[in-house]
Amino acid sequence: MDSNNHPGGRGGFGSIFGGSPGYPHTDLAGVPLTGMSTLSPYLNVDPRYLTQDSSEEFILPTGANKTRGRFELAFFTIGGCCITGAAFGAFNGLRLGLNETQNMVWSKPKNVQLMNMVTRQGAMWANTLGSLALLYSAFGVLVEKTRGAEDDLNTMVAGTMTGMMYKSPAGLRGVARGGLAGFALTSIYALYNNWEHIRGSSTRLSL
Repeated sequence: MDSNNHPGGRGGFGSIFGGSPGYPHTDLAGVPLTGMSTLSPYLNVDPRYLTQDSSEEFILPTGANKTRGRFELAFFTIGGCCITGAAFGAFNGLRLGLNETQNMVWSKPKNVQLMNMVTRQGAMWANTLGSLALLYSAFGVLVEKTRGAEDDLNTMVAGTMTGMMYKSPAGLRGVARGGLAGFALTSIYALYNNWEHIRGSSTRLSL
């Protein structure tokens, strides 16, 4: 059989190893390049399965939400607050230690005092922010499960309850101050989180 008359014979095995293509241009003249409706003569795969839908970026289980809930975010929140508190406390301890030992010559006792101040302040701030994050996450999950919804109201309620609980050893006045501080902070966060939506709504109303 003449290799030139066979669709894949032109060029022989050279078409496999980088030679001339196995399909002449006349055989591909009727293959549409748009529409993704026929099989590819090269891949033998329906190109429709190779297209990507930008609206569905991830494959989720049936009934799962596209955003993580408060319980899933609790671990990240607590860990992040502990690390942030430890870093801030370390810098604050170094600052305080340098101020307290500025009249001392640079020696081993000064280094020990600096290290003690850094570790003490780091542990204190990590414990403080970690405790606040733990209370906030616990109250947030509780409010979410109770209301059956996830919105900014849960954030403000959780922040208020966190402040009240954290300042509860200080009496009723401390509870009131803690709740007010928590409500103010979470309200500012909710306002920042919805700022673009608020601006868009006000622009549409002005028009």
